Amino acid sequence: MQKNRPGVADADGTAPSTHRLAIAAAAAAGGLLAVQTRINGELGARLGDGLMAALIAFTTGLVLIVVGLLAHGGARERLRSIPPLVRSGALPGWTLLGGAVGSSFVISQGLVAAALGTALFTVAAVAGQAVSGLVLDRVGVGPGGSQAVTTRRLLGTLLCLVAVALSVASRLESDIAWWAIVLPLVGGAALAWQQAANGRVRAGTGSVIVATAVNFAAGTVVVAVVTVVHGLVTGFPAAFPTDPWLYLGGASAIVFVAATAALVHRTGVLLLGLAIIAGQLVTSLVLDLFSAEDVVDGLTVAGTALALVAVLIAGSRGRARTPAVEPRAHSTSRA
Repeated sequence: MQKNRPGVADADGTAPSTHRLAIAAAAAAGGLLAVQTRINGELGARLGDGLMAALIAFTTGLVLIVVGLLAHGGARERLRSIPPLVRSGALPGWTLLGGAVGSSFVISQGLVAAALGTALFTVAAVAGQAVSGLVLDRVGVGPGGSQAVTTRRLLGTLLCLVAVALSVASRLESDIAWWAIVLPLVGGAALAWQQAANGRVRAGTGSVIVATAVNFAAGTVVVAVVTVVHGLVTGFPAAFPTDPWLYLGGASAIVFVAATAALVHRTGVLLLGLAIIAGQLVTSLVLDLFSAEDVVDGLTVAGTALALVAVLIAGSRGRARTPAVEPRAHSTSRA
């Protein structure tokens, strides 16, 4: 039995200072997701076409991840292992559709994030994630298996819904349509399902790169079909903005996925998720506060704070975690 070393946490063998840095990095990753929302929302507003903005984000991400696959021989080998894994039943076929389902989150970013403001969009998306996460954990869709619906998790979910109602209360009489609030709720729910599916692919193949590539490939196909059909009916954008930063949504998504994959073994799934959402909510509010176009009222601030409290309550189960079981063939090295 290995003896505990000074400065090493008993629970997971991680030094306290390293553990704190990992939590801070996870919060920064959550902030990056909020920035991605702002980028895709702004691109959609300037194009006048949120679907085209979503397609640009997915396509950019797909190109970058393909470059990563070409540069990583081990990842290419693991990608080729997917068909045998699916045929054997080791990897359910539905897990390959994470990006297809999660594409609704990126589509909602492009369609309504600019109109709602990053903070309000994020609060609604977090509520969708909370409800979906509660159901998915109970059903056992994720790699961690089924989790009971505890009082804390149920209370946190209900508080998230109250937070959304509080945040939108002052804006319901404005020119924002009801569906603009529903879209991020649905997108957040889809994002939780996407993360569960991608987690199963990562566990099955042993590769973060492969899971990310599968995600972007499926999402790009769905968004491309929807965008082309929409464009044929209503027309395509006549011109594209020239600001380079508007095309960084796909790149930020890849960095987010890579960062969370690198940190999860140090923080655990629960603490990682809490830190990400905390960073996401705070960054969203800060972006709106420093934006000349967005007006942040007290109810939006209160809703954001309540959503953050709700997430903390729902996830307050300690640091214990159940690691995903990976196939023996891929357990020695990870991409």
